[in-house]
Amino acid sequence: MRGMSTFRTLALFLALAATSVSAGQQAAAPAPAPVKRTATAQPGFSAERLARLDRVLQQYVDDNRAAGIVALVLRDGKPVYERAFGWSDKEAGRRMTPDTIFRIASQSKALTSAAILSLMEEGKLGLDTPVSAFIPAFAKTSVFVKKDGEATTVPARRSVTIRDLLTHTAGISYGTDENLAALYEPKGLGPAAGFGWYTADKDEPVCDTMERLGTLPFSAQPGEAFVYGYNTDILGCVVERASGMPLDRFLAARVTGPLGMKDTQFFLAPDQRSRLAAVYGNGPDGAIVRAPEGARGQGHYVDGPRKSFAGGAGLLSTARDYARFLEAMRRGGEIDGVRILSPRTVALMTTNQIGDRYRTPGLGFGLGFETTDRYGASGMASVGSFGWGGAYGTTYKVDPEARLVLVMMVQLIPNTTDIGQKFPNLVYQALIEPVKRGS
Repeated sequence: MRGMSTFRTLALFLALAATSVSAGQQAAAPAPAPVKRTATAQPGFSAERLARLDRVLQQYVDDNRAAGIVALVLRDGKPVYERAFGWSDKEAGRRMTPDTIFRIASQSKALTSAAILSLMEEGKLGLDTPVSAFIPAFAKTSVFVKKDGEATTVPARRSVTIRDLLTHTAGISYGTDENLAALYEPKGLGPAAGFGWYTADKDEPVCDTMERLGTLPFSAQPGEAFVYGYNTDILGCVVERASGMPLDRFLAARVTGPLGMKDTQFFLAPDQRSRLAAVYGNGPDGAIVRAPEGARGQGHYVDGPRKSFAGGAGLLSTARDYARFLEAMRRGGEIDGVRILSPRTVALMTTNQIGDRYRTPGLGFGLGFETTDRYGASGMASVGSFGWGGAYGTTYKVDPEARLVLVMMVQLIPNTTDIGQKFPNLVYQALIEPVKRGS
């Protein structure tokens, strides 16, 4: 959901949030000291420089720009840095802890992409298989265009494929742009789905929602452009149709279960409610405001219908759980004797597959991950690094050359801070090994 926030979205959020909690409540309690966990000393890192992370991340809490933060850095699979700052719920007085559960939104995409590719490895589908083989509504899709100043739709020039969805080149957006919003909203999509991507409140399986999506016009012709949108939610339905299992069960059987990711799920049991971090947003002055209830705030992850397993944006997880998945990917699909994907499949996922169609020079997109193709295009990340983030402010990076996994979890929507850019820079500045030429 990067780039999704608009000034109208921010204004609506602030109007709703202002009624949910007063500024006095937000400032009532002093920020707690960070919760520390013992990390294994790793060669190449400066302990003194790593301590800068403590100061900077704590400052976001002290300045009331974030309620709480969890940061985790692995090298060779071992923790170099693990800290929890501030509050998981400021009003309730609950401290942030390393095992706090977060809404990870678009970080769900990597897990669903891994599920699709595990089905490819079994021969259940191919990268160039038409999506219509699993979702009939995609047999004949259309594209919105403006011709001679008039809005119209034209037939898609070819079928949408699994590859198109994995690389976000199917031409499918979240339906919140002005050209499509009026068409998507009556179908329960676009503006009717939170900020466009939210389906946890839907009382129907995700495939029902995706069947309706297939009847709507898309933003671009298949294969022509990088368009970020419902692509991975569609893939979640494909997983269900190809495997004969609901997406939550398939992920548990093939990815999260084998990896021991016990805190990664679509919905949280009521007795685990206190482990879920509260959502906040940044107001006009940068200070946090508690988000309202509902689709544009706290969500329906505990008390909702629990029927829509959104592969693109629906999962909850912890920093430790997600880092374990990323460490398996860094190692080529295996960890502790458990293999979820082959090394060649992981290489496909983490190599730029769309050339210069991606929106930022020096970066690309593979089969589920943003890729770093030039040193300096993504801060100090090495060439070959991959990562992404989520709408609630969570972010991650895997750097195979430096043997690193970086995960940072916050719950800010909208997030107007620069914490997502500062975090990896602070990690890399503490790595005092020379950069390999060409990386």
